Amino acid sequence: MKRRTVVAGAGSLALLAGGGALGWRSRVGTADAYAAYVERLRAPLPTNAGVGDLVRYATLAANSHNTQPWRFRIGEHSLDILPDPSRATPVGDPDDHHLYVSLGCAAENLAIAGAASGRPGTLAPQADGSIHYAWSRAEPRREPLLAAIARRQSTRAPYDGRPVAASDIETLQRAARMPGVRLLILTDRAQIDRVRDLVVAGNDAQMRDPAFMAELKAWLRFNPRSAMATGDGLYSGANGNPPLPDVLGRPAFDAFVTAEAENERYARHIDSSPGIAVFLAEREDRAHWIAVGRACQRFALTATTLGLRHAYINQPIEVARLRPELATLVGAPGMRPDLMLRFGYGPLLPYSPRRPVAAILV
Repeated sequence: MKRRTVVAGAGSLALLAGGGALGWRSRVGTADAYAAYVERLRAPLPTNAGVGDLVRYATLAANSHNTQPWRFRIGEHSLDILPDPSRATPVGDPDDHHLYVSLGCAAENLAIAGAASGRPGTLAPQADGSIHYAWSRAEPRREPLLAAIARRQSTRAPYDGRPVAASDIETLQRAARMPGVRLLILTDRAQIDRVRDLVVAGNDAQMRDPAFMAELKAWLRFNPRSAMATGDGLYSGANGNPPLPDVLGRPAFDAFVTAEAENERYARHIDSSPGIAVFLAEREDRAHWIAVGRACQRFALTATTLGLRHAYINQPIEVARLRPELATLVGAPGMRPDLMLRFGYGPLLPYSPRRPVAAILV
């Protein structure tokens, strides 16, 4: 759900110049190989889709740090999405809030793909934090958001600043309606500017926290080869950055990625965005966090069908002391903001990796 830019200096690139093209490719992989890998991951749902195809589509959901904190259990006419605590991020997400939001995003993808493949069903959060999808056989039905599942991405780039039509804003509002979840969309420039300042404050606090940065760096993938090998993490190419061998990636990150530079980047990105969406749950529990994830995934898929990009800007939510100010700013004092993203018209960047279905089945 949150990606950090890895900025490489020209001096770092020069260190490998003597290795030649073959040496470079052996260390970082190739763009063509990564494109073919992504094409397989995001292939259209086949007409004779099996349960494994539903799991694949579920995993294309947004999730925090691209940790993919889920496992899937196939039953008779059912699928269970299970939390995977080994993929939690306890510094950035100490109460597993983002983990359960991520499960909710995957669950919404699953429900859409299930109905489209002739397995319509119901989603039910369980006491152990899992989500049970019970389905029955029926005729496949047209799902308007299905195609967007494979095309959706969190696009961390400047947008072009064009305003979004009021009718499209209303479409986004309708798509995200979910019991127990409130969505607030901000388009007033002064209000967005105040949100920008909170994002910068939160980002600054996180980047000056050694524990947070150590956790973040554990999920960085600096080149296509590493991204494909792990199938997870924050792939630098998804932010439009050049590949670096792993041996150079971490030193380059430490040397060139500063709080000041990242603060300026986030401010610039928000300044280019015509709207911000804030999701809030009526209660602070797993079931409501899952509902927030479902609502946000529907928002993101609908935005994709409208030609809009989006990117998460959750820093004022993750830095707990900033949450009350954010809640008051958006007109929801006393509530806990759960997710925040910016949206607008922007470019398509490389997609993030995903683990193979076989690796996440139990």
